[in-house]
Amino acid sequence: MSQATLQKGYKYVIEHMEEDDEVTKALPDWVKLEYSHMLKLVGPSSTVHFTSLSSSSIPPLNAHLSAPNPVSSPTSPTIHLESTSKGHPTTLPILELLPTLNPPINKDRVCLLDPRAEKVLSPEDSDLFDVFLYGGILGDDPPRDRTGELRKLGFQGRHLGEKQMTTDTAVGVTKIVVEDGVPLDKIPYTDFPTITFNKHESIEMPFRYVVDEKGEPILPPGMKEHLKADLNRSIDDF
Repeated sequence: MSQATLQKGYKYVIEHMEEDDEVTKALPDWVKLEYSHMLKLVGPSSTVHFTSLSSSSIPPLNAHLSAPNPVSSPTSPTIHLESTSKGHPTTLPILELLPTLNPPINKDRVCLLDPRAEKVLSPEDSDLFDVFLYGGILGDDPPRDRTGELRKLGFQGRHLGEKQMTTDTAVGVTKIVVEDGVPLDKIPYTDFPTITFNKHESIEMPFRYVVDEKGEPILPPGMKEHLKADLNRSIDDF
């Protein structure tokens, strides 16, 4: 892989298919945490585009992407995102976005990350594509084939293995393969990890995650706190 390829920036596009929060008309908190995490996972020259958003959800998402991580504690310090210039929310769907990019990108340079694709994503795909497209939320459990709506548009497809990932994990894995040149089967993973909050509370996550140097699953900053709060709400409701 050439040095020019290594320095190339890519466009990661999330075709949004989640519903807005019924009360706030904004994105749910867990979605915003995943979306902001993506900005930290892609390469320094790459950008993340969030397409097909409602007009009401864009202002609060922009505010979230530009703010420091709201969760701060001695073990989870405040984390500042690199730059809001890496994240681009829009109401446009993918086909309308492509001609507005600088430079405009042809449909045949778009790779759809599709669990049903015949080919696995490989480092060689770094030269074939400029855009990597994700349909909806890849972290559905059980999976719903929302990617099928994009499959009908005729994009070339690649898959990331047989295990279901969250969207931010899928973006991070794609970056490792196409920007860092690491084959998919050489990336360290953990499947269905148990997130422990204390000796009495834990939750099993039904997804595959990349692990850090300590072997811990890489979650979005603030996600563990969000999961604990959600667990506590569920207990209170019960």
